[in-house]
Amino acid sequence: MSLVEGFSVTHKRYVPYSHAHYGGNLVDGAYGLGMFGDVATELCIRTDADEGLFAGYSSVEFLAPIQAGDVLEATATLTRIGNRSRTVQFEARVVCRATPTRSASAAEVLDPPLVVTRATGTVVVP
Repeated sequence: MSLVEGFSVTHKRYVPYSHAHYGGNLVDGAYGLGMFGDVATELCIRTDADEGLFAGYSSVEFLAPIQAGDVLEATATLTRIGNRSRTVQFEARVVCRATPTRSASAAEVLDPPLVVTRATGTVVVP
């Protein structure tokens, strides 16, 4: 276990076209929040040997759109350790993006990645 402030977990996921909800192949912001729940679960397992429960967000910022065809990377970083609660800082970044204007299957690596969502949340563990 790694119960130390600054410990982080990162997941990457391809955003399928079946998740586009809006024109321009835009994906709803909840997609990134769902990834935050997944990385928070792994963070709790690694720090407390329990999946924990998400108590809520104290802030959420949607900074740029998520699009179908993106490769999205979400990181959870432990920033505060209480008796049973943990404060977690989240960031979602697009690391690859489809470029359909070049061809139907074209894509590019974004360097630097595009930060699309930031949040702060609290999880509780037994």
